[in-house]
Amino acid sequence: MALSIGIVGLPNVGKSTLFNALTRAQNAASANYPFCTIEPNKAVVPVPDSRLAVLAELVQPQQVVPATVDFVDIAGLVRGASQGEGLGNQFLANIRDCQAIVHVLRCFDDPDIVHVDGTVDPVRDAETIETELLLADLAAMERRAERLAKQAKGDKKAAAQLETARRVIQALAEGIPAAALLDDTAVAQLLRETPLITAKPVIFVLNVDEAGLTTETEHQRRARDLAARRGAQAITVCARMEEELAGLSPEEAAEFLASYGITEPGLHQVIRAGYATLGLISFFTAGPKEVRAWTIREGTKAPQAAGVIHSDFERGFIRAEVIAFADYVHHGSEAKCRAAGVLRVEGKEYVVRDGDVMHFLFNV
Repeated sequence: MALSIGIVGLPNVGKSTLFNALTRAQNAASANYPFCTIEPNKAVVPVPDSRLAVLAELVQPQQVVPATVDFVDIAGLVRGASQGEGLGNQFLANIRDCQAIVHVLRCFDDPDIVHVDGTVDPVRDAETIETELLLADLAAMERRAERLAKQAKGDKKAAAQLETARRVIQALAEGIPAAALLDDTAVAQLLRETPLITAKPVIFVLNVDEAGLTTETEHQRRARDLAARRGAQAITVCARMEEELAGLSPEEAAEFLASYGITEPGLHQVIRAGYATLGLISFFTAGPKEVRAWTIREGTKAPQAAGVIHSDFERGFIRAEVIAFADYVHHGSEAKCRAAGVLRVEGKEYVVRDGDVMHFLFNV
């Protein structure tokens, strides 16, 4: 499964610049005017994982295939987007297709880069976007309630769902995001059928200038406090500097980041935050043809992990041969792990762990 992250925020907060930096591709329009992104930009980005290189060095495969993340750069929303202002509802629909949201907040002052509201205020900007997403969800759930009301006569299931929909509508109208309701089993079931934007996990990216990487500004402090109140992660990134890193070699990029006391690019931080927020882990397959990383949810059992590779693997699952990553590295090969007794045979109830190196046996 690929992790899908939508990048949202007001116009001119640095979304497209961040997209360029994250994807290492200068193909998202960055211009100093609102709505420069007319169609959502999508890119498939490899997940940085140093364990792949270690396995490849040991196995010497024909190719190395990392796990991937789909990034979607969604055009700037403005106040009134839920009613079609700016570029409106078409972009809200694109957000619904993503698993998580990166909410970019502008935390730097620059008179040469106009702000749609005239001044820089990350908390106000965040609340503007949050309000539009709540209103969009409210409209979507009201439409669902209308359909359920027509079905409810004589249909107990529809009647129960209608009551649940009305509770969700009331919460949204009070400014409570759908994510706060997911502990309710009936609500969770309803939202599987009618996905809402505010049910998705959010990661705040605080876009700063270069000075903001070493000295926290008032804008950053307020934005970080907001993220804490929302129970969300906040990552500080200088999108323009990250964009410049795209043209550097890995060695030059590392040296450049080190000069600011930074150990990794913003890409790595955002992906790691996305994995943690969604409860994702990686397992590996390793052989002469390829070494490959696969993404699954934490708690996934062996047959379902096999199904990520191919549905036939899950249907005909017999057993899995499993080697912990540390054991594989220590012994140096699958054969040596087998000889040392650290290769385990696991059945259908085995819960896959992060870093497991796996081989599946199945019936065709």
